Amino acid sequence: MAIGAYDDRDGKIWMDGALVDWRSAQVHVLTHALHYASSVFEGERAYNGKIFLSRKHSERLHFSAGELDFKIPYTVDEIEAAKQAVLEANGLTDAYVRAVAWRGAGPDMGVASARNPVRLAIAAWEWGSYYGDAKMKGAKLDIAKWKRPSPETIPVHAKAAGLYMICTTSKHAAEAKGCSDALFMDYRGYVAEATGANIFFVKDGEVHTPKPDCFLNGLTRQTVIQMLKDRGVTVNERHIMPEELEGFEQCWLTGTAAEVTPVGQIGDYTFEVGALTREIAESYEKLVRS
Repeated sequence: MAIGAYDDRDGKIWMDGALVDWRSAQVHVLTHALHYASSVFEGERAYNGKIFLSRKHSERLHFSAGELDFKIPYTVDEIEAAKQAVLEANGLTDAYVRAVAWRGAGPDMGVASARNPVRLAIAAWEWGSYYGDAKMKGAKLDIAKWKRPSPETIPVHAKAAGLYMICTTSKHAAEAKGCSDALFMDYRGYVAEATGANIFFVKDGEVHTPKPDCFLNGLTRQTVIQMLKDRGVTVNERHIMPEELEGFEQCWLTGTAAEVTPVGQIGDYTFEVGALTREIAESYEKLVRS
């Protein structure tokens, strides 16, 4: 596929049950999701032709849709088949896969949209390291001014498009300061996550990671926690106060796009890209390609 703007590429996108030409995969300007964020998605990576944790991603897509009060008109098995069809149609083996479901254009154009059709699209493209050379030297993070919201205000465990609005603004602010990403605190003031990745810290041989009670418990996060436990490393899932950042020795991010990326700096706090960080990053790379 030619490199270019995402709406102007060669290739195929699966849309509402069929493969269509990339440039023809379009929606109407009065699509409900465009106005009211009635959309959920998954980001996945394929390695050597196989999507890592593919079925779990498809299952979570259905869960997220339910949290936003709509039902995807395709089963998990049908979504699985569609993802493979997209990879094959585009001749991709190592790729990023994006599945997105949304409320489309229909008879409703107010906040309520129960009569509008639910649509589904799946695309795939080549995408290298999310943070560029940060995998070697460690990413630099800003501290976002926005906070992750309370579970009483929004379905925080859905991978919903609306939850990423503050991620976009926070990442723009971070990049303007020469950073790769931004770290969120949650509504209580605890350390939460980055704009698109979960976060881990190391101190005295033990790992500490925020408790995901108001943000997405990432599939990569869950995978890495199990990897650590299999190695006999103590993992503390708990609330972490911002002032604790000063005492941590190592730090890394996890996510489908981020994979396992070391962090070298958060605000004024610095971290070494230490042995455990490198070991987990290398082991994760081996696992996804096994």
